[in-house]
Amino acid sequence: MSPMCGGREVVARATGLAVLLTVSSAAWADAGGSAALRVRCGDTITRSTRLTHDLACPGTNGPALRVTGAGVVLDLGGHTVRRSGPDTGLSEGILVEADSTVRNGTIRGFSWGYIVDSGQDVRLTRLTFVDNGIAVYNRYGSFTTLTLTDCRVLRNRVGLTSEQDASNGTFVVRTSLFSGNQVVMSANWHDIEVERSTFQSNALVFWCPYGNVTFRSSLLWRNGVVGEVPLGEFGYGACSEARFFDTVIADNGALAPETRRAWEPLNLVIRDSWVVGNGTGLEARVRTLDVRRTQWWDNGSGLWVAEPSDYYPPSLTGEVRDNRFLRNRGDGLLVTYPGTLTVAGNMALGNQGWGINAPGVIDGGGNVARSNGAGDCLGVICAASAGPHLLAGPETEAPVPFIPNGGWVPVESAR
Repeated sequence: MSPMCGGREVVARATGLAVLLTVSSAAWADAGGSAALRVRCGDTITRSTRLTHDLACPGTNGPALRVTGAGVVLDLGGHTVRRSGPDTGLSEGILVEADSTVRNGTIRGFSWGYIVDSGQDVRLTRLTFVDNGIAVYNRYGSFTTLTLTDCRVLRNRVGLTSEQDASNGTFVVRTSLFSGNQVVMSANWHDIEVERSTFQSNALVFWCPYGNVTFRSSLLWRNGVVGEVPLGEFGYGACSEARFFDTVIADNGALAPETRRAWEPLNLVIRDSWVVGNGTGLEARVRTLDVRRTQWWDNGSGLWVAEPSDYYPPSLTGEVRDNRFLRNRGDGLLVTYPGTLTVAGNMALGNQGWGINAPGVIDGGGNVARSNGAGDCLGVICAASAGPHLLAGPETEAPVPFIPNGGWVPVESAR
């Protein structure tokens, strides 16, 4: 595939994701099924209920609403639950103490927008969280699965997080949009599973000190930093696995913060994805690496596989296979800790540094490189071409990717 064809494919995929995540009026329609009741601030909800009006609560004497009934559906009916009093730093929006669902409305302006204190299967559907300190907070509980579907999380200090050492479980995120947040998600004694969701204009998309993160068919676009993935946080923490499948990571300021430039999960998987137009490349210090069929195009640099931290005995196994490293401003692929890494079937064109600089790796064959500034290949044998589908040169222009044409502007719409 030529760079031009690859650009068109990425644009089509990213535009499709944007269209998928545009929130229509039909998607936010009241689904019914709950009794319409006159609810007041401070009420405890013990049966399925639908709000009939907005709630403006002072946020000084406990939560705005408390859900205690198992199986309860609290339908906000398209209304807003907001903090009306001064910001004390202790205000609570909706507090949940049982397996339940909250849906169809807005939670605005609380220190904690939605809090889970008990329950193992809680669901949030068609909700907007805006201008909260923490939008969604798993404060207490073990093995809690907290599922967000068709939600918008906008301009919060933190989107999804948990209490250190007091809760554990899984955040499941489906077809949701996150924009304007300082930190979107933290995997701290939690797993995060994201599917078909968009992350735009956030300061940091995810922090993984002790857990796992997985992104599938998602768009991470124009954020300040994509991920902070330390090893040894709190003196013991490790992000076990970071995985990306069929995901676009584009036009972000950096893939990792300046103070922690490497991603250090124990296992890193990137497959069938696009890493394009980012201010930096990716420095990976991992123990197992699986990077396949991914396009690394026009980044500050490409992929750097470096020595793992000595927090554990250093070792590395895995493969970098069938990727394209195109027009990056450093090396396309740099390996300074080869371990038993296999490099095979990659293409490196027009990078300002080396195309593939990987001494000591296992050469799996089929690598192609040309027109790279510092040299084409070191440590593996590369051909100059591999058939007609690679004939387009790196100077070929491609459309500007990842502009969600006609897409909804989330921050503006929340005003």
